[in-house]
Amino acid sequence: MSRGVLVVVLLLLTGCTSSPPAAEPFTSAPATTTTTSTTTAPTTTSAPVTTTTTTTSRTRATAPPAGNPGGGAPVPPEAAAVDTSRPTRVIGDGTSASCTSQAVVAAVAGGGIITFDCGPDPVTVTMTSTARVRNDAAPEVVLDGGGLVTLSGAGQRRVLYQNTCDAALGITTSHCQDQDHPRLTIQNITLADGDSTGEEEGGGAVFVRGGRLKVVNSAFLRNRCGPDGPDLGGAGMRVLSQSANKPVFVVGSTFEGGTCANGGALSSIGVSWVVLNSLLRNNSAIGRGANPARAGTPGGGSGGAIYADGNAFTIRIAGSVVEDNKANEGGGAVFFVSNDRTGTMAVESSTLRRNPSAGFETPGYKGIFFLGAADPAVTASTIQ
Repeated sequence: MSRGVLVVVLLLLTGCTSSPPAAEPFTSAPATTTTTSTTTAPTTTSAPVTTTTTTTSRTRATAPPAGNPGGGAPVPPEAAAVDTSRPTRVIGDGTSASCTSQAVVAAVAGGGIITFDCGPDPVTVTMTSTARVRNDAAPEVVLDGGGLVTLSGAGQRRVLYQNTCDAALGITTSHCQDQDHPRLTIQNITLADGDSTGEEEGGGAVFVRGGRLKVVNSAFLRNRCGPDGPDLGGAGMRVLSQSANKPVFVVGSTFEGGTCANGGALSSIGVSWVVLNSLLRNNSAIGRGANPARAGTPGGGSGGAIYADGNAFTIRIAGSVVEDNKANEGGGAVFFVSNDRTGTMAVESSTLRRNPSAGFETPGYKGIFFLGAADPAVTASTIQ
């Protein structure tokens, strides 16, 4: 082998064994385009030379799916996400800096279908004041984060508030406790670090009284409300009254890391829930003294994930996982008390596990304290 040929071989081997350049970190898979072209040298004896060019372009980031992706519970049309292809209001002008607390507050007050245009990457909007739904604005209010937006209470305030009986938000009927609007939909968004400590009713991230509410493909993370009180609850959401006693739908959503006196994820009085294909994990009821409060205690500590009280209401959990929640008193997973014993509960194709109740629970239903019309109906589910 001649010296010149040896040098060429060594150069080729060096190129094959060298380390590739470090790839840019993407939050979603990059799009890669490969172009191959063949050119021939001017002489007739030369072999074709093949050149390969690879171009990498950044794609829009997407958040992982919320809820329980393995859940297969059918979602009725009324519980599905709202079509937001023709928004009433758009928050932002394509940059993250344009998506501000003030813009969110103004859009929610105006109502209608609200979307975000904050650029291609995930963005967190730190709320400097709570966004309030007005009763005398649009009857439909849809807040859609497109899977990229987090609204943060920064551990200082509640994120979202709707109350049909709050005169400051406009009284539109003589029967504020039972009116069909506003109808609030929260979808494709994360609400994090809300805090309603000091507020009487709870609702760390969201408080709703009256109208309607549903949540689709959203995450509630590290929210909290007051630590004391026999009936205060709902680190993620607190709901009082729904039009015509219709249920709150929670679909494909996650509630994690919430803490409150009762109901580390969800809490209500006289309101029904349908929880479909969702994940409720690592939430805590941190009060003590139960309800009614034992002498010398502030009360609370029930419903690590869900706290539901009142008369005629129902809870249905389907295609969901409820795990690693805990309660200082009753119902590490679910606390259900129907005062007039007309309420019912169903668990379908779900897993409830590792939900300790430090005080009390219903025998045979690990992590659940239940007083209702009959025993909880459990089908194709694991409760342990």
